[in-house]
Amino acid sequence: GRLEAVTQQMGYHPQYLESFLKMQHYLMHMDGPLPFDCRHYIAIMAAARHQCRYLVNLHVLQFLRAGGDPQWLRGLEFIPPKLRNLNEINKILAHRPWLITKEHIEKLLKISEWSWSLAELVHAVVLLAHCHALASFVFGCGCEQDEGLVGRGSLKPLSLGNQCFCEATAGNSYSQELLRINRKRSLDSCMELDSLRERMQRIHVETEGRDEMRLLQQDREEGEGQGAEAGVQGGTAGLSPLADTDGEVTGATNLACYMQDPDFGYQDFARRDEDQTQVFRVQDYSWEDHGFSLVNRLYSDIGHLLDEKFRMVDGLQSSAMAKRQGCEPSVFKRGIWNYIHCMFGIRYDDYDYAEVNQLLERMLKVYIKTVTCYPEKTNSEMFDRFWKQFKHSEKVHVNLLILEARMQAELLYALQAITQYMI
Repeated sequence: GRLEAVTQQMGYHPQYLESFLKMQHYLMHMDGPLPFDCRHYIAIMAAARHQCRYLVNLHVLQFLRAGGDPQWLRGLEFIPPKLRNLNEINKILAHRPWLITKEHIEKLLKISEWSWSLAELVHAVVLLAHCHALASFVFGCGCEQDEGLVGRGSLKPLSLGNQCFCEATAGNSYSQELLRINRKRSLDSCMELDSLRERMQRIHVETEGRDEMRLLQQDREEGEGQGAEAGVQGGTAGLSPLADTDGEVTGATNLACYMQDPDFGYQDFARRDEDQTQVFRVQDYSWEDHGFSLVNRLYSDIGHLLDEKFRMVDGLQSSAMAKRQGCEPSVFKRGIWNYIHCMFGIRYDDYDYAEVNQLLERMLKVYIKTVTCYPEKTNSEMFDRFWKQFKHSEKVHVNLLILEARMQAELLYALQAITQYMI
């Protein structure tokens, strides 16, 4: 099942899952500026930046189902220049979104044979941010590991008729129920989630001791993060699917054909060169006051669906998590959210960042940084090692916060650049 692992993990929080599937269905399958095959190819490009086989394989199948040209799956050299021109902002948004400027936007929108419209570009930006963030969730919750070596042989495109994106979980009881309920691509079919049972895994061990922490930007795990980043360069080679004459999807050696400048990765914002961009202050450009209205104007209704998803993850119950950490739920969630945004250079003037060091123990911070900044280096041991006394569902909750905070961070930078271009 192509989405089975993701929906099972998100199924610990069914209200969020409903909101997630609704937005994803609209983004991939409903009316919008971009053709359907291009949407899935952009998703392939985004997932490849993090070597996420799980998402690449999924979107390869969806790309072929949407009538995409199999030759495009041979790599970027075989796609139209208009799509290939997205490489630069794909790379920047995935790893160092603070580097995106209005010049990047202008280059894509300039009048030429391969120019983008504003609406098309906003659709593409939302797709890129969504898939980058979803790759973090896939690695963070072990979905990529669950995938194992599947796909190294051949993958037959699923004969799913008109199923929606989130129904591609064939081969299990959940998907069979969905298939019986609805064969058309309706939003309602995405919401049949009753069969996703909460399988909570209670792990009772003694609480690990907490280390003394230094200031936020001098955390010890930054050194470990740099080591993890260096390890990415040797990397785990992904799967680069190609379509053969029999209609099967076969694996090539790696995902290199879907990216340029593969050595470009995350770099600590705190260690950026002084002549680079300054700190992004939410008081000057926020999702609520600026990003929402812009994206909703250029890509109808997507802003409402994104906003619902951001609000849903903020409203998830976390009293048990907060109680274990000795604070209020809202305080604990805000600490995680602001820590993630801080790693991308986004700051809140009304927040005391000393709280992050008090609220988040060292192993949790190491985990959050790895999943956020270089998810391909996440492994199951890291997931097991943090919060050993917490429920599995609570760890999934942390990954949902990572997914949404990272996606919003990328959108803020991209939409601000678009706004500056328009002004």
